[in-house]
Amino acid sequence: MKKADASIYLDKNRPKQNGKCSVKIKITYNRKRKYFSTGLDLTNENFEKIFFNKRKSLEQKEIKSKIEYFEKKAKDVIENLHIFSFDTFEEEFLDQRNTTNSISFAFDKYIQNLKLENRIGTAVSYNCAKNSIESFKKGLTFAEINPLFLKKYESWMLTNGNSISTVGIYLRSLRAVYNLQNIDKSIYPFGNGKNKYSIPTSKNTKKALTIEEIAAIYNYQTDLKTTKDMAKDYWLFLYLCNGMNVKDFCLLRWENIENDMLTYNRAKTERSQKQSKRISVAIKPETLAIIKKWGQPSLDNSAFLFPHLDNKMNAEKKRATYQQLTKIINKYMKEIASEVGINKKVTTYFARHSFATVLKRSGTNIAMISDLLGHSSVNVTESYLDSFENDQIQKETDVLTAGFRKAK
Repeated sequence: MKKADASIYLDKNRPKQNGKCSVKIKITYNRKRKYFSTGLDLTNENFEKIFFNKRKSLEQKEIKSKIEYFEKKAKDVIENLHIFSFDTFEEEFLDQRNTTNSISFAFDKYIQNLKLENRIGTAVSYNCAKNSIESFKKGLTFAEINPLFLKKYESWMLTNGNSISTVGIYLRSLRAVYNLQNIDKSIYPFGNGKNKYSIPTSKNTKKALTIEEIAAIYNYQTDLKTTKDMAKDYWLFLYLCNGMNVKDFCLLRWENIENDMLTYNRAKTERSQKQSKRISVAIKPETLAIIKKWGQPSLDNSAFLFPHLDNKMNAEKKRATYQQLTKIINKYMKEIASEVGINKKVTTYFARHSFATVLKRSGTNIAMISDLLGHSSVNVTESYLDSFENDQIQKETDVLTAGFRKAK
């Protein structure tokens, strides 16, 4: 039986913005090929110099040695497999690569698992974190992760125009991957206190509309059955359905409706909570009107409520659908907001904050708001509601100077 073969491959077909190409290990078996990243990027010119020039710099020799190490590991894995398959090779090869203490490969392995679980959005986020960290320090190992390195990375990110929120997201991804490694806890770099690094958090900017602004959107006249009309209705549906997000909106099925209630599990929390909290939504006449207008009728109770997904779609296609629909809603909602005099860039995220804020201002108990939002605790809900907008503060504190004006 013919054995699989491993070779070094420069992926010139997909050059990156900086002109470099990914160096990969090409596995060939029965005329089929699969490629595995080494985590290294080179220009075609540098690749030629490293592998074909007789005289090499010390840095070039180190890069060549590292790439050849991965090639040898791939060949060793092939040699030790009694029966070759790409899946078994991949599992063994990723394990072998992790023995190099490489941050990049630990990310790759975790990202692969996320994709197997169809957690495509999370996989994309982790890949962005990996690329950012690799841009700061190529070939980074876990041994190099310490509080000083993390502070330098944070400073580099901010200097290059990234937000503190992005820094936090990327470093929480790094911490999650770090936590999966068998590393001596005495050198753990994350945390509070002396000789530790605390991941920064950004102040949550409130994105809520007043009830008057929401009414202005509701009363705004659009041409019927246009994309703008759909965007407006969909935004109002998200608002009325406990601040639902677009992914959960697309995933709704007719079976989620019973009598005058709509119940569903948030896709975002299905894996993070041992027992996913079921959200109950009271269907208002306005909500029902939107369902009748845009829903796709079906005798099959398991059919999707709205016509954006089908059961043949894979996870990547579904995610692309959520993203595209979100862009459409956001585009037209910003137009509508501007036309009715709302000086805010209204997006789908405003629907969630507005739902929570309107209920709070009406006197609804925070514990109930937390339950309606599907939060894991009241503390999470309070992060949505820990401040009123400036106009509300001004209004409520006018009482402090009311006597002064009367005295004039």
